[in-house]
Amino acid sequence: MEDKKIRVMVAKPGLDGHDRGARVLARCFRDAGFEVIYTGCHQTPEQIVAAAIQEDVDLVGLSCLSGAHRYLFPRVVELLKQHGADDITVIGGGIIPDQDFQMLYDAGLKAIFTPGASLDSIVEWVKTNVKPMP
Repeated sequence: MEDKKIRVMVAKPGLDGHDRGARVLARCFRDAGFEVIYTGCHQTPEQIVAAAIQEDVDLVGLSCLSGAHRYLFPRVVELLKQHGADDITVIGGGIIPDQDFQMLYDAGLKAIFTPGASLDSIVEWVKTNVKPMP
Protein backbone atom coordinates (compact mmCIF):
# COMPACT_ATOMS: atom_id res chain seq x y z
CA MET A 1 0.00 0.00 0.00
CA GLU A 2 1.32 3.41 -0.97
CA ASP A 3 1.97 5.94 1.78
CA LYS A 4 -0.60 8.71 1.89
CA LYS A 5 0.81 12.07 0.80
CA ILE A 6 0.70 15.11 3.03
CA ARG A 7 -2.00 17.49 1.74
CA VAL A 8 -0.98 21.13 2.03
CA MET A 9 -3.00 24.27 1.39
CA VAL A 10 -1.13 27.51 0.74
CA ALA A 11 -3.37 30.51 1.37
CA LYS A 12 -3.12 34.29 1.18
CA PRO A 13 -5.57 35.81 3.67
CA GLY A 14 -6.62 39.44 3.56
CA LEU A 15 -5.91 42.16 1.06
CA ASP A 16 -2.27 41.24 0.43
CA GLY A 17 -1.88 40.70 -3.31
CA HIS A 18 1.81 39.82 -3.36
CA ASP A 19 1.88 36.08 -3.89
CA ARG A 20 5.18 35.25 -5.54
CA GLY A 21 6.56 33.73 -2.33
CA ALA A 22 3.39 31.71 -1.80
CA ARG A 23 3.59 30.39 -5.37
CA VAL A 24 7.27 29.48 -4.94
CA LEU A 25 6.44 27.66 -1.72
CA ALA A 26 3.49 25.82 -3.32
CA ARG A 27 5.75 24.61 -6.12
CA CYS A 28 8.43 23.60 -3.62
CA PHE A 29 5.86 21.59 -1.63
CA ARG A 30 4.69 19.90 -4.84
CA ASP A 31 8.28 19.06 -5.78
CA ALA A 32 8.78 17.59 -2.28
CA GLY A 33 5.96 15.12 -2.98
CA PHE A 34 3.11 16.84 -1.15
CA GLU A 35 -0.35 17.30 -2.63
CA VAL A 36 -0.81 21.07 -2.87
CA ILE A 37 -3.85 23.32 -3.07
CA TYR A 38 -3.27 27.04 -3.63
CA THR A 39 -6.24 29.28 -2.88
CA GLY A 40 -4.98 32.45 -4.55
CA CYS A 41 -5.01 35.96 -3.13
CA HIS A 42 -7.58 37.93 -1.15
CA GLN A 43 -9.10 35.04 0.78
CA THR A 44 -11.06 35.59 3.98
CA PRO A 45 -10.30 33.37 6.98
CA GLU A 46 -13.76 31.87 6.46
CA GLN A 47 -12.99 30.96 2.83
CA ILE A 48 -9.64 29.46 3.81
CA VAL A 49 -11.17 27.31 6.56
CA ALA A 50 -14.02 26.13 4.33
CA ALA A 51 -11.54 25.14 1.61
CA ALA A 52 -9.20 23.43 4.10
CA ILE A 53 -12.05 21.30 5.43
CA GLN A 54 -13.45 20.55 1.97
CA GLU A 55 -10.02 19.58 0.64
CA ASP A 56 -9.24 17.50 3.76
CA VAL A 57 -5.79 19.05 4.17
CA ASP A 58 -3.24 18.18 6.81
CA LEU A 59 -1.57 21.60 6.83
CA VAL A 60 -2.54 25.19 6.07
CA GLY A 61 0.36 27.50 5.26
CA LEU A 62 -0.69 31.14 5.55
CA SER A 63 1.30 33.90 3.87
CA CYS A 64 0.93 37.55 4.78
CA LEU A 65 3.07 40.51 3.82
CA SER A 66 0.55 43.25 4.68
CA GLY A 67 0.95 43.32 8.46
CA ALA A 68 -2.53 41.89 9.12
CA HIS A 69 -1.14 38.57 10.39
CA ARG A 70 -1.95 39.50 14.00
CA TYR A 71 -5.67 39.22 13.20
CA LEU A 72 -5.86 36.91 10.17
CA PHE A 73 -3.65 34.02 11.33
CA PRO A 74 -5.31 33.55 14.77
CA ARG A 75 -8.74 33.89 13.12
CA VAL A 76 -8.02 30.93 10.83
CA VAL A 77 -6.98 28.80 13.82
CA GLU A 78 -10.08 29.91 15.77
CA LEU A 79 -12.42 29.03 12.89
CA LEU A 80 -10.79 25.62 12.41
CA LYS A 81 -11.46 24.91 16.10
CA GLN A 82 -15.07 26.07 15.77
CA HIS A 83 -15.56 23.65 12.87
CA GLY A 84 -13.96 20.72 14.72
CA ALA A 85 -10.96 20.76 12.39
CA ASP A 86 -8.28 21.75 14.86
CA ASP A 87 -6.30 18.66 13.85
CA ILE A 88 -5.20 20.68 10.80
CA THR A 89 -1.76 22.15 11.45
CA VAL A 90 -1.42 25.89 10.73
CA ILE A 91 1.87 27.61 9.95
CA GLY A 92 2.54 31.16 8.86
CA GLY A 93 5.04 33.07 6.85
CA GLY A 94 5.80 36.48 5.48
CA ILE A 95 6.84 39.79 6.94
CA ILE A 96 6.26 39.03 10.61
CA PRO A 97 8.17 40.91 13.32
CA ASP A 98 9.94 38.78 15.92
CA GLN A 99 7.86 40.37 18.69
CA ASP A 100 4.68 38.88 17.16
CA PHE A 101 5.92 35.28 17.15
CA GLN A 102 4.84 34.41 20.72
CA MET A 103 1.35 35.85 20.23
CA LEU A 104 0.95 33.75 17.08
CA TYR A 105 2.25 30.61 18.80
CA ASP A 106 -0.13 31.26 21.70
CA ALA A 107 -2.97 31.57 19.15
CA GLY A 108 -2.19 28.08 17.87
CA LEU A 109 0.24 28.46 14.98
CA LYS A 110 2.85 25.70 15.02
CA ALA A 111 5.65 27.44 13.08
CA ILE A 112 6.49 30.80 11.55
CA PHE A 113 8.85 31.30 8.63
CA THR A 114 10.11 34.71 7.57
CA PRO A 115 12.12 35.88 4.55
CA GLY A 116 15.46 34.14 4.57
CA ALA A 117 14.09 30.79 5.73
CA SER A 118 15.28 28.19 3.27
CA LEU A 119 12.72 26.21 1.31
CA ASP A 120 14.52 23.04 2.41
CA SER A 121 14.09 23.98 6.09
CA ILE A 122 10.36 24.56 5.61
CA VAL A 123 9.88 21.25 3.79
CA GLU A 124 11.90 19.46 6.46
CA TRP A 125 9.76 21.03 9.20
CA VAL A 126 6.59 19.82 7.46
CA LYS A 127 7.96 16.29 6.94
CA THR A 128 8.99 16.12 10.60
CA ASN A 129 5.89 17.69 12.18
CA VAL A 130 2.91 16.88 9.95
CA LYS A 131 1.52 13.42 9.39
CA PRO A 132 -1.12 12.69 6.74
CA MET A 133 -4.56 12.04 8.17
CA PRO A 134 -5.77 8.48 7.61
